[in-house]
Amino acid sequence: MSSLKREHTIEERLELSMLYDFYGALLKENQQRMFEASILEDYNFSEIAQDEGITRQGAYDTVKRATKQLEMYEDKLGLVARFREQKKMLERLRDKLEGMEVPGSRTEWKEVFRLLEEMLDG
Repeated sequence: MSSLKREHTIEERLELSMLYDFYGALLKENQQRMFEASILEDYNFSEIAQDEGITRQGAYDTVKRATKQLEMYEDKLGLVARFREQKKMLERLRDKLEGMEVPGSRTEWKEVFRLLEEMLDG
């Protein structure tokens, strides 16, 4: 059997997790389960294979296909890239507003900043 690469950097895991958040529902159910086990729960392919009743290579191939599909969806739809760009714009807006002298009640501006922070955190 070929050597199966399971190790992903933290950055790769975060990227795959983000792709999954946006497009995971488009995967087949078995791809969702195995992708979640591998990427989100850090199971190795032997553990996934045992849980699924398939070979280690089968688990690897399923996760690899799911990953490729998620990347393809992002290439075609660009929702993650658009989300990141909107987040950057909100950060710039927040920074601009923080430096401005603007009329209005302090309570209203606290609410504006609270809403901006909610949008940035979500």
